[in-house]
Amino acid sequence: MREHDLPAVERRTRGKSRFDDDEPRLLKRGRLAEPPPADPDAEPDPDTGERWSSWDDAVHGPQPYPDWLVTELAAKDTELGVLKTGKEADVHLVRRAVPGTDRSCLLAVKRYRDAEHRLFHRDAGYLEGRRVRRSRENRAMAGRTAFGRQMIAGQWAAAEFAALTRLWEIGAGYDRIAVPYPVQLRGTELMLEFVGDAESGLAAPRLAQLRPDPAQLRDLWSQLVDALTVLARAGYAHGDLSPYNLLVHRGRLVVIDLPQVVDVVANPQGPEFLARDVRVVSAWFVARGLPAERADPGALTGELLREAGIR
Repeated sequence: MREHDLPAVERRTRGKSRFDDDEPRLLKRGRLAEPPPADPDAEPDPDTGERWSSWDDAVHGPQPYPDWLVTELAAKDTELGVLKTGKEADVHLVRRAVPGTDRSCLLAVKRYRDAEHRLFHRDAGYLEGRRVRRSRENRAMAGRTAFGRQMIAGQWAAAEFAALTRLWEIGAGYDRIAVPYPVQLRGTELMLEFVGDAESGLAAPRLAQLRPDPAQLRDLWSQLVDALTVLARAGYAHGDLSPYNLLVHRGRLVVIDLPQVVDVVANPQGPEFLARDVRVVSAWFVARGLPAERADPGALTGELLREAGIR
């Protein structure tokens, strides 16, 4: 499915700002909008591919930490391969383990591309609402200088981390939306829970890869409506929702790829982003056999906007 560029928009703030605040709250603690300086000790061992865990100097995900997560400072990270490549970022598979013990976990590590090779082709529609306080940085971002592109990359990573943190906390309370646990943020590198089989390292399939039977199709649609409702009640739209950024793991629908999350109240085009999300996923479900009246995009969009307090 091709993504469509949207025109640039001016930010209008109505009510309390959320992910599009001047500086993401989760970054204020560690000032990680730019990557930390290179650490010679962080280079992987050429023989084993291991490096020391970066947990100690990263912004951490919400507490309580999941039992499976390895947080020991003695842990080492081992690169296992690439899970996904993209225009803005690549996702790598990493095993974090404590040597000499059975403590280990798999992580999906999303690394936004460097300034020379990054292609943020969708900036305009999403980043107008993400301002930073310092005018120098605003000018650099507007002019797409090398420093500005680095700032933009930091904002994408920070926005995704903040979105996942918020949704993880909501999902933990209401169990109506599933997202990967956001392990840590360090500069433009985002570490996430690996969604898939921990033994084989095989990632969960994307919704687009599946051909569910009628009962499964109805169940997945119900889960999707629940997830969209939770997002709307929090005032958000995914902003780029499609069957390619929804995973299905053990029958559970998992929402991924959230750097472009949109505040449907503060962003003037927020309702349009939400409506597009609904149109795209509704079309997929109808094409797979879900009755059109059950997946009416207009009706669902109206319900979601009411949940968001817009209509």
